Amino acid sequence: MKSAINIVLAAALSLLALCASQAAEQYPTRPVRLIVPFPPGGPTDVIARLVGHQLTERLGQQVVVDNRTGAGGNIGIGLVARASPDGHTILFVSSSYVVNPSLYSKIPYDPYKDLIPISNLAASPNLFTAHPSSPVKTIAELVALARSNPGKINIATPGIGTTPDLSARLLALTAKVDLTAVPYAGGGPMLVAVLGNQVSFGCQAMPPTIPHIKGGRLRGIALAASKRSDTLPDVPTLAEAGYPGQEAETLQGVLVPAGTPKTVVDRLSKEFTAVMRVPAVEQRVLELGFNVIASTPEQFRAQIKHEIEKWGKVVRAANIKVD
Repeated sequence: MKSAINIVLAAALSLLALCASQAAEQYPTRPVRLIVPFPPGGPTDVIARLVGHQLTERLGQQVVVDNRTGAGGNIGIGLVARASPDGHTILFVSSSYVVNPSLYSKIPYDPYKDLIPISNLAASPNLFTAHPSSPVKTIAELVALARSNPGKINIATPGIGTTPDLSARLLALTAKVDLTAVPYAGGGPMLVAVLGNQVSFGCQAMPPTIPHIKGGRLRGIALAASKRSDTLPDVPTLAEAGYPGQEAETLQGVLVPAGTPKTVVDRLSKEFTAVMRVPAVEQRVLELGFNVIASTPEQFRAQIKHEIEKWGKVVRAANIKVD
């Protein structure tokens, strides 16, 4: 009797595996939702729509961008974490994915267990800027100014706990100066404040600043990157300015719900990588101020772990909390 039961169970498991394999081979069987946990019009949304258009042609099914905003990206991320693991719901996320686990006391996802990394498609370093009326032209001069005016020098950021906000706080901690980060409700309002000289200094992802720097309305003073940008070659890195270990970027990552079949994960990894190598896509991404990364699932998984740990230390050291 036990032998017969084991045979039946083995047959059932084999059938389930076969069905799962066939379903993965037929993927996708219906339109695919690309969840962007931010409002339309921002860099993540723009790149998601660019990639989604190309992906539609490659997958043979419509890829629809679905903006699910709120709670610093947590609402959209949580939605995907609870979605059916069949590859028809994909998360297109920014750096909030690696910051929110430390920033919020409670989030609707486990960054290690609930989602499978596919790729970090592109990334843009954070940039420190100054209003052109300011005499400050280098990060060393900004640090010196903050040191001689403790508590009086403000630096605008696009929101509490964003990587630009944490970059400003990390610089203050490293340089041991009282430089006050002033978080705004997004990159747009923050940029308006610096352009209007309401706050003389700012730190944000590079893309929105490029036209203003080239037009002379902003001054780039330091890049939080391992090397200079081809888009702004005259702006030195923080390491060149004497502050190594400050690298910080805004990533553009793709993940799927845990339990998604490996064949689907492999297919998506292949397709997303191919899309990022399309010349028109690569050129547009570069124009937006991002570098194409197109990492493997394994590389992205390692990056997620590294960045969660890195920003967690900064969040704790700066005593930042959002509830």
